[in-house]
Amino acid sequence: MDEIRGKNTFAHWPPMGWNSYDYYDTTVNEEQVRANGDYMAKHLKDYGWEYIVVDIQWYAHGAGSRREKFQYIPFSELEMDEFGRLLPDPVRFPSSVGGAGFGPLAEYIHSLGLKFGIHIMRGIPRSAAHGHMPVKGTQITADEIADPSSICGWNPDMYGVRHCPEGQAYYDSLLGLYADWGVDFIKCDDICNTNLYPNHPYSARHEVEMLAEAIKKCGRKIVLSLSPGPALIEQAWHYETYANMWRITDDFWDRWDLLKNMFRRCELWQSHVSVGNYPDCDMLPIGMLGKGFGQERSTGFTREEQYTMMTLWCIFGSPLMIGAELTRLDDWTLSLLTNRDILNLLSPECRSRQVCLDEKKAVWKACNQRTNMRYGAFFNLSDGESVMEIDPVSVGMGEGMKLKELWTGKEMIVGQEKLRIGLSAHGCAVYGGQLRAGC
Repeated sequence: MDEIRGKNTFAHWPPMGWNSYDYYDTTVNEEQVRANGDYMAKHLKDYGWEYIVVDIQWYAHGAGSRREKFQYIPFSELEMDEFGRLLPDPVRFPSSVGGAGFGPLAEYIHSLGLKFGIHIMRGIPRSAAHGHMPVKGTQITADEIADPSSICGWNPDMYGVRHCPEGQAYYDSLLGLYADWGVDFIKCDDICNTNLYPNHPYSARHEVEMLAEAIKKCGRKIVLSLSPGPALIEQAWHYETYANMWRITDDFWDRWDLLKNMFRRCELWQSHVSVGNYPDCDMLPIGMLGKGFGQERSTGFTREEQYTMMTLWCIFGSPLMIGAELTRLDDWTLSLLTNRDILNLLSPECRSRQVCLDEKKAVWKACNQRTNMRYGAFFNLSDGESVMEIDPVSVGMGEGMKLKELWTGKEMIVGQEKLRIGLSAHGCAVYGGQLRAGC
């Protein structure tokens, strides 16, 4: 296994895929997951999109049935095995019956040439602790490793796991089960920032380490993603050592104020992007959203704002997870996700940084160390049209350099004068060109 400072480097490129949360919330079922996998295999796989991720509460009976009052039904019945390990709800995931778990669904996703992922909450089910269920591989029961003082403030399903050998055995058995199912990606929640405890916001630090250790032992390459944010910059080394992705924001939705704020978050984390290490800007809330929340709707972002979001996520080097229902994507949104020039910005060989940020504008520059491609991305953060004047040297471009705008394909030659770039409100332009000299 490749290792850097003891962590896995399974994700040699920022993970790209689909996550069920933004459209389905807690209600996604097997038929819907398969349909989104089919769409990805047909329309997106050739562009690098490969993960199909089932998000929260796939194990909860009746999830979403009381959405008018509860997002997570308090202490609802959870499907689990004799060792307190959660299993898919057989009503929503019928192929899981008979102890098959997510194995058949993962096998189907793999047959499409894609990878399969699941969301988990950190810890052990409270009902397993209350029922004194055995911990596989030990002589003790779940109540002895559960920490009732460590809970999630917004989800009632789990207790934290104590930092002890038997706690590690629980996580080892959990990851062994996931490996048997064929899981390729785990999004672990209530772990990147345990924000119920403001004086101890990284109280689950040991559980991150236990998960990483269990992944090493399980014999399968499983990417580890930590949620929710905002991640703690003072813990950057720890995230980088034990995880592949970590959320740098709380849940990100389709509001301009949240998108504008991401420029400051990306600037804070820009030096921590490397192979196998990806600060995560969260999902792309595009297309159709919100069905599981009872408010199905089209994204609130304008097309210009979607260009801005996609450009920032890519030039920064964030993982990309689509939040929309894929089968309902229109042609324009599909084109947003399949622009190879923009997606190439994700390469870990493409080193980038923000060189200017104020209330009205932002500028990023990047250089691919292998191809010598130089990039300059220009963002209008104001609420009206704007013309930006940019010294090309400030973004690594020189006189006579031929540039292409990566969204429109329009070409220009850099002259001696400043670049004058007209931008719509909340819009952007990103230019790329090749120099013979290296970065």
